[in-house]
This record gives sequence, C-alpha cells and structure tokens, in this order.
Amino acid sequence: MKKLSGGLILVSLFVLLLLRYGMVENPLAEMSLPSPFSRNNSQHLHWVAAGVDELVVVPNPKNESEIISSGSLMSHLSIPLNLSAEELLSLQTWKHMVHLVNHSEGLNQAVEAVKEAVTAWEGLMSSIEDERLARSGNGSKSKRLKEKQCPYSVIKMNASEFSVGDFRLKIPCGLVQGSSLTVIGTPQGILGNFKIDLMGTALPGEQDPPIILHYNVRLLGDKITENPVIVQNTWTLAKDWGPEERCPSPDSDNNKKVDDLDQCSEVVGEDDKQSFSSKLSSHTSARNLSKDEGIKPRRYFPFKQGYLAISTLRIGTEGIQMSVNGKHITSFAFRETLEPWLVNEARILGDIKLLSVLASGLPTSEDSEHVTDLELLKSAPLPIHKGVDLFIGVFSTANNFKQRMAVRRTWMQYPAVRSGIVAVRFFVGLHKNQLVNEELWNEAGTYGDIQLMPFVDYYSLITWKTVAICIYGTNIVSAKYIMKTDDDAFVRIDEMLSSLNRTIVTHGLLYGRISNDDLPNRNPDSKWYISPEEWPGQRYPPWAHGPGYVVSKDIANAVYMQHKKGQLKMFKLEDVAMGIWTDDMKKTGMHVKYVNDDRIHIGGCEEGYLVAHYQQPREMLCLWQKLQEMNQPSCCGE
Repeated sequence: MKKLSGGLILVSLFVLLLLRYGMVENPLAEMSLPSPFSRNNSQHLHWVAAGVDELVVVPNPKNESEIISSGSLMSHLSIPLNLSAEELLSLQTWKHMVHLVNHSEGLNQAVEAVKEAVTAWEGLMSSIEDERLARSGNGSKSKRLKEKQCPYSVIKMNASEFSVGDFRLKIPCGLVQGSSLTVIGTPQGILGNFKIDLMGTALPGEQDPPIILHYNVRLLGDKITENPVIVQNTWTLAKDWGPEERCPSPDSDNNKKVDDLDQCSEVVGEDDKQSFSSKLSSHTSARNLSKDEGIKPRRYFPFKQGYLAISTLRIGTEGIQMSVNGKHITSFAFRETLEPWLVNEARILGDIKLLSVLASGLPTSEDSEHVTDLELLKSAPLPIHKGVDLFIGVFSTANNFKQRMAVRRTWMQYPAVRSGIVAVRFFVGLHKNQLVNEELWNEAGTYGDIQLMPFVDYYSLITWKTVAICIYGTNIVSAKYIMKTDDDAFVRIDEMLSSLNRTIVTHGLLYGRISNDDLPNRNPDSKWYISPEEWPGQRYPPWAHGPGYVVSKDIANAVYMQHKKGQLKMFKLEDVAMGIWTDDMKKTGMHVKYVNDDRIHIGGCEEGYLVAHYQQPREMLCLWQKLQEMNQPSCCGE
C-alpha cells in the first residue's frame, strides 16, 4: 500500500511538472485557463466540483502541445449551488455533458470550444452575481445593467468619426442571417486600394483576432494581374491566411455558387458595354473619334477612384454576399470555425473617404416587459410522472433571438405543444460575447425553453447537441419519439404526430428524408469537407437530413448510453452521425426501420410540406397565418 501511495505521489509530481512546463513554454495557456482560486466572486458563489480527472493534449497555434487536466477544465463549468429552480431549468442536460472534452475525438475545435466556454461561463456567472448585488442596494448599477441590450442597427455618419486610413465599427452582438454592413465612400489616393475586414473575438492573451472575411479591393492590380481585382480571404492565428478567392477569377470555370449566387459575377472584368455605349452617344459617330482616343471599351469593375460607391455585405445562409451600387458582385462561403456570429467589429482600411457606415439587421432580443402575450409564449410545464409522445430538440445559436421568437409564436403554439403532448426545447451553446450570453440567460429564464450547452457554439460541434437532445428526450422527459430540427425550420406538429402514428413503428425507427449511398465531400474548401481519416469509407450508411428527423426512444437512449461510456464515434456532420450510429446499432443486432418522407423539404418550402427549411422569421409568421386561415400547408411568396 505504501509503495502504491509513493507511486501515485511521483506520478502526481510528474504531471504537475508537465503542466507547469507547458505553461512556461506557452504563457497563453495560463492566461486562457484561469485558476479556480482567482474567481472574483468566490465568496458569493458556491460550486459543485466535477469528477474524473484526465489529461488532454491540445495542439496550440505554435504547433506545440499543451497538456490540460480535463477535470480541472470541466470544474470551471460546474453549476453554482445558489441558482434558483427557474435558472436551473436551462441546465438540465449540462451535468450530463461536462465530460464532453474526454470524448471529442473526430470533432475539430472541441477542446478550444470548451476552454472558451470556461471564460464565457465564468463571465456570465460573475455578471449574474453583480446584478444580484446591484438589486440589493446599488440602483444606478442595476439601471446600467438593464440598459445593456443588443441594438438592431449601428450607424456612423459624422466625418469626424472616421479616422484616416483605419476606421472601426463595433458590432455589439455579432451577425446573423439577414444582417448587413453598408459602406458608403469614395476610393481615392494614389492607389485607391482599400480593405473591409469582419473581425472576430480574440482568445484571451491573443493580440490579433481572427478575420472572418477579408475583402480587399486593389484598383491597380497586384503581382498576379495589372487589372483591378477583389481578393477575399480569411485569417486566423492557427492557420494564417486561407486560400484566396479572386474576382475576376483566373479560373472562370471554377466559379462556384454560394446561396445560388456566383462567387464572382460574370460582369466583372468583362467589357463595360454601358460605358462604351455612353461614350459613342456623346459624339456623332465612332468615325469622329480620333485614332488616339480609339473605341476600345473599358472593362467593368464596380469601384473606381473618385467615384462614390455604396457597398453592402449581407449575411446569407451559406456565406456572405457583396453588392455594389445595387449589383451583386461577389460571394464568399463561410469557412470552418469562422462564422458570422463571431463578428464583433468591422474594420475599414486604406484609400477610401468614408461618408457613412451602417450595420443593420443585427440580432436583438425582445424586451419581455413589452411582450403582450408573454404567458402564451412561455413553455408549458413538463408532465409529472408521465411521458410525452414527441420531444423536439431545436438547434439554435446564442444570438438568434428573433428566430427563436418566431418559432415560439408559430409552430410552438400548436395545441399538442401547449397541452404537453409534445415538448420543445432550444439547444444553444455559449457565445464569446458576454453581452450575448447575458441576453441569452435572461431569455432562458423568461421562456423556460432553452438548454444551455457547456461549449462555445461552433458549427463543427453540433453533433454534441444531437447527443444532448437524446439525453433530454430519454432522461429529462421520457418521450416515445425524439426529433431534431433547426430554428429556421417550420414543423407541422399535428401532421408529424399523425405520420409517426401511421408508421406503427416504436422501436428502431429512423424517420425523415432518407439518403442512401451518399458520398463524403472530399473538397477541402467546402464547409462539409470530410477527410479520409474522418470517414475512410466510400459511402455513408443511410441517414436522414438535419432539418427534421425522428428516432425512436431506444435509439436515442442507446446514443446516450454509448456516449456516457465513451464508445460513441464522434462525427462533425450531426445528421450523418445519427445515420452512422444507427447503422452500428443495426450491425449489433437492433432491428432498424428507415422511413422516408419527401415532405421534409431541406432547401426551402414546397406546397404540402411537413417541414419547411430556411424560413426567416417573417416567413415563419406567414406560414403560420396561412395554416390558421386556410388549414392547409401553403408556402409564402417572395
């Protein structure tokens, strides 16, 4: 026994030396992973300690290894004991997921997302405690906290506000689909070159934040071309510059589509026929033009020195669209871990005289004090000692306030949901912006339908949300069926229940829009790229598309149990992952029934839909109104 104790002491000392060495070699490790003894409000908050302590090796941007104690990491995500019962409702799956970092193989950004969540969670808990103290005596501080909201728009028009060559506009709560940045200005100077950068939030200790979009206008060309060109790219500390996208492109055959719009508009770099026509019309005829002047048409380019330009960057579903003077010019697809919700600043550099910069369509939450139908929008209590027919887990991101409100006002008002036959919850990761997290926390407390996730919400980690939905549907509420959908999907609850009842399948069911024999995407530039290491097979097993699929309780429970044991294969495409898991269950003896339903539309809305995807808030409200008036599923026009 003494020998064993001595060995444990030696091992512990060795681990401590390794940890200390890692922090000496990489000072950022110590800065990004706060000490549990450095909490400002430790005298007010009491924490539940996490359990198992393992070592996780994390690659850092310098290609060195950083050794982290996962138990220490997860202890920072423990739940304070003095939260109210209402506040704890949003953390019902949290305790089941605090060891995610131990089972993260196959998910990019996993450990980093949990580390970032530590900072976000501690900041949020500290803010909650500050607000409690303010309410107990400091009225002015309470008022200041109350005034902190995410504005719908931010505008700068005063010339004195535009610093020469480097202007920055704060984006308080990130960007969402439909958000836009409009820059009005005149390229000038010797070169007329300028840049628009959408900047993310830097990690603790980093000086340079990531660039979600680098939009670089070079009016006099560059080393590759003498003609005007727009260069789009991204930058991160870990990966440096990504592959450039140029417009006009040197390879016109590789002009991919983003949101059904060209990566580079065909008109850019082509003969400017309008300019040529106006030139001819200003003279009597082409013959009257001097030989020196010639009649060679100019190539079209949207920017020109000395000419005012109105440029708008708009956030789409798949990427960012740029229009100039009302004409679409370029598209830029989102890249992995570089997503619009991360943006917290727009930076404009170079030779451009700015007149106005406007960010609009920004995410903003509704003030519950001014919501007239608040009681109707709050989630119905879960039935006690009784299961539900269907549990629906909805993927959402922290600053998608309006999208969640649209769901609450529409298909969450079905009688089956209001009566408790169907339960619905939003599954939302933390944000790197504390203001967004505070708004999210207040929203969760107001409506009671949000489940917070112990990680920062990167797209590559949505599979963890699928696990959380299975946990909630089997452990928190006992559901006959468990469904996953998105916050931009409209679900006809009544018809979904009828369809599931018609299948007469209660075990081993995977229901949805089923794909068979799909090939993995091997294009490294794609958001859905899958390397041979991630999936060595040539084809996927049958899977159901993410906007709306359903599994029976036994499948959901098997997912949870395998995850709990560390036996669940993580895969970054969550809907394909469910297909892989179901196929593995089938191979081990479970009888699996695949039920295909083509009324689950993954690309929009079609008449007779069961699920309509990519529906913005106004479209959600329109679909709901049509159902109430016509009692049939009709789509809304443009």
